[in-house]
Amino acid sequence: MKDNSINMYHPLSITDSVYYVGVNDRRKSLFENQWPLPCGVSYNSYLIVDEKVALIDTVDIGLADIILKKIESVLNGKTIDYLIINHMEPDHSGSIRVIRERYPNIRLVGNAKTLDMLNGYFGITDGVQEIKDGDELDLGNRRLQFFLTPMIHWPETMMTFDEIGKILFSGDAFGAFGALNGGVLDDAIDTNVFWDDMRRYYACIVGKYASPLQKALGKLQGIDMEYICSTHGPVWHQNIAHVLDLHRQWSLYQGVPGVVIAYGTMYGNSEQMAEAIAQGVVAGGVPEVKLYDVARTDSSFILSDIFKYSGLVVGSSTYMNDLLPGVDSLLRKIETRGVKNRIFAAFGSFTWAGVSIKKILPFAEQLQWEIVGNVEEKQALKPVKYEECVALGQQIAEKIKGK
Repeated sequence: MKDNSINMYHPLSITDSVYYVGVNDRRKSLFENQWPLPCGVSYNSYLIVDEKVALIDTVDIGLADIILKKIESVLNGKTIDYLIINHMEPDHSGSIRVIRERYPNIRLVGNAKTLDMLNGYFGITDGVQEIKDGDELDLGNRRLQFFLTPMIHWPETMMTFDEIGKILFSGDAFGAFGALNGGVLDDAIDTNVFWDDMRRYYACIVGKYASPLQKALGKLQGIDMEYICSTHGPVWHQNIAHVLDLHRQWSLYQGVPGVVIAYGTMYGNSEQMAEAIAQGVVAGGVPEVKLYDVARTDSSFILSDIFKYSGLVVGSSTYMNDLLPGVDSLLRKIETRGVKNRIFAAFGSFTWAGVSIKKILPFAEQLQWEIVGNVEEKQALKPVKYEECVALGQQIAEKIKGK
């Protein structure tokens, strides 16, 4: 029976002969089974139709049927000559086998590490083409140039540049959480909903790899880009300069004035200390303060704001002679990402044996942050310690304003 749905999709054009064939996923609740997706996520794939046809990346295997139909809507019976694999993570490579079954003569293009993973994930060793940094691939009227950008955020990651269309296919770099609601190009949609989720995406996925990102940004200097086609989020066109500036800022850990106060509390005493510190920060002239109870807010949102703001305060009750598990987990995530250049303070409460300050301060010292001070209270918050908390907040504000 003929599938009448094959050609029902309207091709979404990025530029002449370059099409968006990606898909949206609003069912997945956790990205990488870790990070919440309240607004879903897109898996972006692109099709270049020239004398030769090239597909740039694929999508999650669970949505392979949709990408196949979108491809057919563009090609209308033609075949695909090349599949360019910028990134082998399964949300982008999951449909490779299905694509090759549909287009058996397709050549799979990637660097040496890509091809090794292609064998490891799919057992594919034939019909492949290895490229090196700076190599080019001729499609006829268009020529694709490849830039190896390892560790953004896997060893094999690379970017592909279409010189004619001035399009950078950037892999996971410059991506964002959030499904695409009806449009793809940033000048055709409301991008305001993506900026926070771009930072959250960076903090969770790419944040550890600041140095490789800086190297990649260096490689891209002088390239005349009019479009950035990432594998997640909008296609950037009118906002390219802003997107690049944000990533430079994040990769250099340049926080804007503001304070994140992240705390763990069992019965509210540490929470009251957090409130008092926040009061001091605002009284000190820094209005942007974010308070997070680590037991109630997913760490991805806290990490996102830690990458945004220059000040961080962490507090915890003492629990079983240690930090509360949520606080300890957050510190490990920050440590893993190697966050630098933060103004820091600590606080904690306990009933009979205080441990939290002893655990938190060495963490900040290891990251070589500027430590303003700390406050610790035994049992309930009392007037003297309340005033110390307010004063600590004011000291943090003064440091931030002095930067």
